[in-house]
Amino acid sequence: MLRTKRFGFVALAFVFVGGFVLGSVGSPTEVVRAQSGTVYELRTYTAPAGKLDALQSRFRDHTLRIFGRHGMKNVGYWVPADAPLSDNTLIYILEHKSRDAAKKSWDDFRADPEWQKVYEESQRDGRLTSNVESVFMTATDFSPLK
Repeated sequence: MLRTKRFGFVALAFVFVGGFVLGSVGSPTEVVRAQSGTVYELRTYTAPAGKLDALQSRFRDHTLRIFGRHGMKNVGYWVPADAPLSDNTLIYILEHKSRDAAKKSWDDFRADPEWQKVYEESQRDGRLTSNVESVFMTATDFSPLK
């Protein structure tokens, strides 16, 4: 009986260690792939009360064009269909060549003199965003966006 318990413990430990080792081997590859392949960035902006129209105007009139200049591909822009989010939320997706390219594009965008001017002018009557969320995504093998 003691031998059976010992064998069971050794087998369980072997499975646990084997799974840990195999999991560790796969993880760095996934990180490298995520940083070097096409990624999509889902961004959600929450505007203070009464500022959504001004935020949309800034995107429509300036931001999309400046994004393009810095290598960010505009995939789509949405406003939720239902209240209360329809009153204050802008959602959009950008495509980047990689996570590293996204970082460089955002750094270049923020340093762009035209963007800095547009940003300052659009904030004259108060901030246009109260919250910004960003999620990077990679397309699945069955996604039409691959």
